[in-house]
Amino acid sequence: MSDTALPEKDRPGTGLDRQQVASIAAAIGCISAVGVGLSLSIPLLSLEMERMGVSGIGIGANTAIAGLAAVLFVPFAPRLAARFGVSTLLWGAVLVAAVTMLSFKLFFSFAAWFPLRFVFSAAVGCLFVLSEYWINAVAPPGRRGLVMGIYATVLALGFAAGPAVLAVVGTSGWAPYVAGAVLICVAALPLLLARGLSPAIGHGPARSVVSMILVAPVATLAALVFGAVETGGFAILPVYGVALGMSAEGAAFLVSLVALGNVALQIPIGLLSDRMDRRLVLLAAALVGVAGSLAMPVLAGSPILFGALLFVWGGVVGALYTVGLAHLGARFSGPDLASANAAFVILYNVGMMVGPPVIGGGLDLLRPHGFAYATALLFAAYLGVVVSRMAASRR
Repeated sequence: MSDTALPEKDRPGTGLDRQQVASIAAAIGCISAVGVGLSLSIPLLSLEMERMGVSGIGIGANTAIAGLAAVLFVPFAPRLAARFGVSTLLWGAVLVAAVTMLSFKLFFSFAAWFPLRFVFSAAVGCLFVLSEYWINAVAPPGRRGLVMGIYATVLALGFAAGPAVLAVVGTSGWAPYVAGAVLICVAALPLLLARGLSPAIGHGPARSVVSMILVAPVATLAALVFGAVETGGFAILPVYGVALGMSAEGAAFLVSLVALGNVALQIPIGLLSDRMDRRLVLLAAALVGVAGSLAMPVLAGSPILFGALLFVWGGVVGALYTVGLAHLGARFSGPDLASANAAFVILYNVGMMVGPPVIGGGLDLLRPHGFAYATALLFAAYLGVVVSRMAASRR
């Protein structure tokens, strides 16, 4: 079944029973562990490497290992889960992530951090894809968008929690590493409430990750564009703010506005996607992405209007992740759903790797508004995919 199929409709039995609530809580707990682990480890390790005297290129190369690990390992996660069980593999990933977090301090060496980061990122990628498979498998069809909205909101809050923890415990000594390991374990505690409830993937034949991208490009490419814009935004938006003449503090606050919009709007947009064709919601998100990007140079002179634009833009653009994931869940089940979620996570990580250089290159070529033009091009390319697939569906 492709993403040109008719949208999933509400049908009887869309309420949540106690077992579904426990399952959803377990999946959401795992994704909060992902958010905390990534948002705490990335700035912490970067600051530590800077203290070691590592060059910017070296810091970037070590950070890029995270995306590489996810791309290489995630395709195998569904097969491992089919063999050992979703819950078992999730517990293993939590344990590996927590132990590796402590190992960064135990083996305090730039060279050692390459294999450690690979292992840590592989574990986090496993948590990512299996928690998304779990929540997609148990979400009621008529409430899938709402459940995904809650899921995405918790993920965004998890990303906000990491830097907040570093602000409290500091970025040196054992404290941040111990705090990170403890929070990863605590976030996974809902797994205890869902013992025996994890969905089985099964051993039947499933499409490959590459074929999933070809079969469902509207959903899977949404992850790539969102990963590129989200990561590029976190990395380049403050630089864009400085190029506009803002202070460093004011420019950094622009990222907070985008993140707050993402937190605030995912549940309302998820609810909306339960009541209409999700491809239309993705189309609207892409349109807002293009229009919002092109409006940035126009509104850059007004701090209030520019801030409001970034808030709305960040929230609507975040729907690419939320609704794209719900769209996959409506289209696939069993081994195919696991492969589809793997493709989604892989393309999100590819976006994380390509977004900063593409958007940063745009800023270098067309200062000061190259950030806006580069993001507009990314959304326009995705918009073309959505329009072409919907046109093919009508034919």
